[in-house]
Amino acid sequence: MEGIAKTKTPNTSSRIPEDTVSYSILPDISLSSKTLYPDTSLHSLHLKILEIINPHLETYIWQHQPFTLSLSSNPFPHLHGKTRYGDNLEDEWFIVYLLFEISRNIPDISIRVWDSDGEFLLIEAAFSLPKWINPENSGNRVFIRDGHLCIVPKSRFETSPSLVDALGFLVSDSGECRAEESVQGAIKNRLFGFPERARVNMHRVRVRVPVSVAWVLKNEPCLIGLAVEGFYDRDIDSMKYAARMERFLSKGSGEEFVEVSVRMSRAMYAQLVQQMFQAPKCYPMPHRSDGRGYVEAELGMKIACGFEMMYQQRKSEGSDGKGSSWEVFHESLESSGYFKELLPGSNEYRRLMENAQEYFRNSSSYSRTSEMISTPVRRIDEILALPHSADDFRGVDIPPSDDDAWLYNGEDELNSALLERQKEMELYELNRKKSQKSGKQNSCNQTSSTGLNDFDPSDIAKTMQAFVQKISSYEGAEVPDNRDPTAVNLDVEHFFKDMESVMRQVGREGNDDDADVDNGSSSDMDFDDFEYESDPSDDEEKDTFMDSYSEVLNEELKTTTLEKSFVRANEQSSKKDNEGTSSTHENVDEDFTPVDVDVNLVKSLLDSFSSQQGLPGPASNLLGLMGLQLPRDTNRDK
Repeated sequence: MEGIAKTKTPNTSSRIPEDTVSYSILPDISLSSKTLYPDTSLHSLHLKILEIINPHLETYIWQHQPFTLSLSSNPFPHLHGKTRYGDNLEDEWFIVYLLFEISRNIPDISIRVWDSDGEFLLIEAAFSLPKWINPENSGNRVFIRDGHLCIVPKSRFETSPSLVDALGFLVSDSGECRAEESVQGAIKNRLFGFPERARVNMHRVRVRVPVSVAWVLKNEPCLIGLAVEGFYDRDIDSMKYAARMERFLSKGSGEEFVEVSVRMSRAMYAQLVQQMFQAPKCYPMPHRSDGRGYVEAELGMKIACGFEMMYQQRKSEGSDGKGSSWEVFHESLESSGYFKELLPGSNEYRRLMENAQEYFRNSSSYSRTSEMISTPVRRIDEILALPHSADDFRGVDIPPSDDDAWLYNGEDELNSALLERQKEMELYELNRKKSQKSGKQNSCNQTSSTGLNDFDPSDIAKTMQAFVQKISSYEGAEVPDNRDPTAVNLDVEHFFKDMESVMRQVGREGNDDDADVDNGSSSDMDFDDFEYESDPSDDEEKDTFMDSYSEVLNEELKTTTLEKSFVRANEQSSKKDNEGTSSTHENVDEDFTPVDVDVNLVKSLLDSFSSQQGLPGPASNLLGLMGLQLPRDTNRDK
């Protein structure tokens, strides 16, 4: 479960914007067919899908882009789409609901859905996921099939499988891939209330707008999303368009205004209401004392200004090739060093920019981008070219605005969502603790059933040696695959000569009885001032240095009890043979008796473990991390 909060989906060909959801509908027949899946069959599948989802979309207003599907041929023919939902997260989950509906009604298809967070369905069910799944191996494993969430198991593919391999296994054995009920339940809880929830997410409000705006909304109600986007994402350049209102207030003060009812999402309504915006000087507004009339006129003014800014900006971008595709292309040029770190505005920079723009205008991306940007502009021009007047809106019964208490009283809903998530976390922690407790009990039972005679102390030394030879990373200790032996470069000759100089200096100071301590050389010598040359007596000097170093070290240690705390290599055998061979050992210089490192390690760990008396402690924790379970010392209390 850990790490799923940011699972990156592999095999996505392009960078996904943070507020965009992508989805693919993959028919089974395209996997088994040796030839391309006929376009007519895909069109037939597309029509079936539209027949299923259209009843849910008749009155739904999308925040930015609608749910759309188009033909894609990579890696095989299928239907693909993406929708920008902006600040309205409900659009994304409504799409997930539609995909589940499609899956329930059409057999022999598999569906994928992902966004900039990767497999966001796994994020929603994070507290119920199997432990093995993580961001590195979750790619091409998560599908919607037969109305259920499916996860291709790790037992079939250790690492992330290819899309074709995963689909092949999913088609052959979808039952094994079906996620556990706890995971299914988490997704169902998130989709609870749809499709009714989609209707509740809509908000109807009365506004006072120019006739031109009312006429556009009457013919294309979905354009309200682009108008709100134009208002909410306005900048200094687009504000200049709103100051003139050339398209939607062409008659100036002589423009007629009408009252209409506008349908939009709750997110759009909040974006309009919550922002302060001064009406342009050319835009007539009633007095604030008008009460409800002023509120309706202010909201209508924001919508009209949003239409003007969106229309003029798209018209400008469509003519000069600007837009999101150009921005991506421009960023790629900068990252590749195309502009050679030139200052923007310089002659050479402008020349390179003109070349890049010319190249982009001749590319297919430009034609697609220009078409996409210019479509709303052309549609608005077509609508406003039709005959219309204020009389078209007079005598029409306009329903009152919906109650917007949800905008100000959302604290209870937020607290409810937080409490629900808190319960999930508490349940997850409870199950995790139970699992750990059960594991400890099983371990204790297994340990108690193991006799002391079955335990091999040499395992401790071997495991510790293997443990200390590993390196640590953010994932824990691990053995490096390709370790560079030259990562640390130590000049051994230089090091020994430096140490020898220090020891000689210390010897000279001792012979002078510290008479010249204040005038003597400092220990902070700059050894770089000396240059050493090869000498035939280097080996003899090394031996002399090692002897001197050993003598000084032994003299320092003789005044301590450190040597008594170690077990030496021949200590045990000396005890056994002490009676018959004591005269032999008397002549052995104990200073040169080696210390048995492994025996001392095992002895220290066992003493520490025994002193814990079965309670948690450093010895048991360290050994547990290395996978060792020591038997309890049952003779300690006897």
